[in-house]
Amino acid sequence: MTGTGTSVTLREMRWWDLERVMELEEELFPEDAWSRGMFWSELAHARGRDATRHYVVAEDGPRLVGYAGLAVVDRTGDVQTIAAARDHWGTGLGARLLTDLLTAATAFECREVLLEVRVDNARAQRLYERFGFEPIGIRKGYYQPGNVDALVMRLADPATATTGAPANGEPGASAAHTANSAHTANPAHTANPANPATSVQGTETHG
Repeated sequence: MTGTGTSVTLREMRWWDLERVMELEEELFPEDAWSRGMFWSELAHARGRDATRHYVVAEDGPRLVGYAGLAVVDRTGDVQTIAAARDHWGTGLGARLLTDLLTAATAFECREVLLEVRVDNARAQRLYERFGFEPIGIRKGYYQPGNVDALVMRLADPATATTGAPANGEPGASAAHTANSAHTANPAHTANPANPATSVQGTETHG
């Protein structure tokens, strides 16, 4: 691990970030990486009066070390992806990225935020629980390959979420692909990131 994450800054993801985003995406999720076109599709809905997406990147100096995304449909937020470079695992960057998404969900006036996480990923579940997410169901065989079940979690009101800060030096979550895109192994991005109702993605946390 390098540093504590205090030198990392967050800002809006733009199209010119995609080359670096794809490098990190393919490194972290080699079996089910999103395509460049999927990110383009998401960013196409991230600006303007009718925006339904929020995407952010994390930079440590000139280096891109993380990113995250949220989709909103009918005042329901869906965590699309959260990822951090391996040397930033355990620095709390995952919690910072999730905090940013929940701030955006509040600005979108979301009534709830949903995500999926592998049932065997206890670390990610602890992170989400710290923010106030609660389990509401299981999706059988959600993550492929491996046929691993997904735990569906819900945050009833993002405006009242806790900080999710790691307690007593507990490592923070770092890479987490979630809800609705086209991943399957680590996250579970699905074929259609623009439609949370029909896509299949889940959250995987590394670090």
